[in-house]
Amino acid sequence: MSPDPRRARAWRLLVAALAVHVADEAATGFLDFYNPLVRSMRAQLPWFPAPTFTFGWWLAGLVLLVVVLALLSPAVHRGAPGTRFVSWVFCGIMTLNGVGHLAGSIYFERWLPGATSAPLLLVSSAMLARALSLDPQRPQRPQSA
Repeated sequence: MSPDPRRARAWRLLVAALAVHVADEAATGFLDFYNPLVRSMRAQLPWFPAPTFTFGWWLAGLVLLVVVLALLSPAVHRGAPGTRFVSWVFCGIMTLNGVGHLAGSIYFERWLPGATSAPLLLVSSAMLARALSLDPQRPQRPQSA
């Protein structure tokens, strides 16, 4: 696989956007919204699988995630096997995360914790998707005459 600096830049930008988003959520009391929501969902749907968190474990987990994603940057740059798939998964999850914060703000009729940085997730996810679509490693369709 050949190096892909465009995808690596977009990957690093999305990792940075996630780091900003984690800081946004931590500073605006995300768990004060999230944990009661999960508890109320479980009261109605006992099988509901979402966990509740304490602040320390939640923040430590997200910081670890950001560090691991940042450490994957050289592999993404090299175009190492599997990084294209992981890039699409990361892009998709962050798109859903950003949309979720903004749609939730509309649904609950208030600005939710994390909504301020949600547009950064959407823009940087779109940039990574664009880089992936232009990726030289991507199989090309034959041109018809």
